[in-house]
Amino acid sequence: MLNDPRILFIAFLGGLTPALLWLWFWVREEENKSEPKAVLTMVFIMGMVSVACVIPIQKFIQANTTGDNLQLILFAGAEEIIKIIAVLVILYKTKYIDEPIDWPIYLVTAALGFAALENTLYLIKPIGLGQDTISLLTGQFRFLGATLLHAVSSGIMGIALGISFHTSGFKKKIHALVGLILAISLHSVFNFFIIRVKTTDANYFLEIFKVFGFLWVVSIILMLLFEKIRRMN
Repeated sequence: MLNDPRILFIAFLGGLTPALLWLWFWVREEENKSEPKAVLTMVFIMGMVSVACVIPIQKFIQANTTGDNLQLILFAGAEEIIKIIAVLVILYKTKYIDEPIDWPIYLVTAALGFAALENTLYLIKPIGLGQDTISLLTGQFRFLGATLLHAVSSGIMGIALGISFHTSGFKKKIHALVGLILAISLHSVFNFFIIRVKTTDANYFLEIFKVFGFLWVVSIILMLLFEKIRRMN
């Protein structure tokens, strides 16, 4: 399955497309001064690369901890921290983050790169088995849910860093810590409720859309915060 270029291409296209659509949506939030396309591309790619770093960490967590809830929190924490590192690898001590809005833009970009490869990995198996309907549903749900989750959770962290842009020292660290805790909490809550919904449930689709509805409400709040951060510029 992994040796079939056609399957890999279709899965990659299916994983990449929703991430790019969301990226276009969020990048439009900074209308006055768009970020350099080359830098955004590097951050997006680094977000994809970071999936390879998260997988062994999650395997280690799974092998050395007990309790599903604890593992979900640790999984979410690993992903959120790695996405932040992906941005810092590219932008640390550069001139590209010169406004508060830059933090959420770059963190969302890395998150969507992460989601693009994660989506691809989820799609390979059903596509390889010829389960076209399942592949389509998986892609749609990840577009509506998991892809947006990554963008929103990293966006929360970016908002926290953006708000603290003109501060320093202890206050900046507190903002960063609160942003990280909120990002991990949202990620963990989403994963917890998504896992509880079983495909055999009579109200499967209703429960799925309830979870996604909650995520959309958080997304709307994040958009309002984007506007606040932009005005800080």
